[in-house]
Amino acid sequence: MSSSSRVRRAATFSAFLFTSVVMTACGAEDTDKTSSAKNEGKQSAAAVKDPLAVTHDGGIYVLHGESLKVVKDVPLKGYNRVNPAGDDKHVMVSTSKGFRVLDTARQKLTETEFKGAEPGHVVQHAGKTMLFTDGTGKVRIFDPAELDKPEPKVDTYTSASPHHGVAVELENGELVTTLGTAKKRKGILVLDKKRKEITRNEKCPEVHGEATAKDEAVVIGCENGVLLYKDGKITKIDSPTEYGRIGNQKGSEKSHIVLGDYKQDREAELERPEKVSLINTKTGKLSLVDLGTSYSFRSLARGPKGEALVLGTDGKIHVIDPEAGKVSKTLPVVDKWREPLDWQQARPEIFVRDETAFVTDPEQKKLYAVDLNSGKKKATGTFDKKPNEITGVVTE
Repeated sequence: MSSSSRVRRAATFSAFLFTSVVMTACGAEDTDKTSSAKNEGKQSAAAVKDPLAVTHDGGIYVLHGESLKVVKDVPLKGYNRVNPAGDDKHVMVSTSKGFRVLDTARQKLTETEFKGAEPGHVVQHAGKTMLFTDGTGKVRIFDPAELDKPEPKVDTYTSASPHHGVAVELENGELVTTLGTAKKRKGILVLDKKRKEITRNEKCPEVHGEATAKDEAVVIGCENGVLLYKDGKITKIDSPTEYGRIGNQKGSEKSHIVLGDYKQDREAELERPEKVSLINTKTGKLSLVDLGTSYSFRSLARGPKGEALVLGTDGKIHVIDPEAGKVSKTLPVVDKWREPLDWQQARPEIFVRDETAFVTDPEQKKLYAVDLNSGKKKATGTFDKKPNEITGVVTE
């Protein structure tokens, strides 16, 4: 999420509470007496191959992952965001009241709800999913397999005060999460599996975003660089310019290098940057790549081999070799576009799964599936309404 459009919050953290959370029911069953209702519950994940979820004004389209045909339009009012839930069936939906769970196999919202105002970042790592609720400061951690149960087991960490934050639990149970005060985000805190503090760093103004690279190196963005947590130690990596904000990052388990955005104009109402950052978690070096075109916070992705991918406003996917620090090729997908001032407004977005990039085209009301190797469009989806955000289930 673009932090310039969010209410800024920060917090220090309190004790970690391990709990089993009983999720609340969020509505009555659909009473539609049509044939689709008659078949309710008979569908399996195989009914929709590798489903995708695309938000629009008034609901969420559930798509077949290969044909891109709309299987069902799930109604849901308001501005909603979507993220992978971490399994091959579910998608997390951020609503005004909390995180809800979309069962893409049955094409319906379940009764499982993680309540709390301003649901924020969703992170998957080491077989767990982490939810951060900005309005309450809560971190919820669970195995995505629990989403099939009536009462999912959830471990909860509660921040000292609400803020716009993010958290990731590592394989050894350590928790890396943001740190600050109610008015100023300033760093990160690392806790062991019993939630005792290991270390902290408060030299990361306006901390935002998270990515994990190869060997569990965690990168957290700052307005003047990043914090790197690796092997029990936090290291500050400074930006090459006095103000060099990195607020959105994408990592890959196949690469030591994290892809980040890069903004240099502190006073801009909306900066349209043309450079991206590459953070080498092995060497501790940060470098910049000039794309020659701008992009948005929804433009970053990683390829199956660890490639760094950026969807430019020139309508092309810029494929970056992270080791060489250069653009190796570009793949034309959509027409030229311009990032809107309102971060909630639809703009082209990229979502990558396996060797396919899915790119939305709001103005044309379309979605394209692009082969990252050949650059060819494998399928095109067409909608009645403008597509906004896109995500999908995790495939094997």
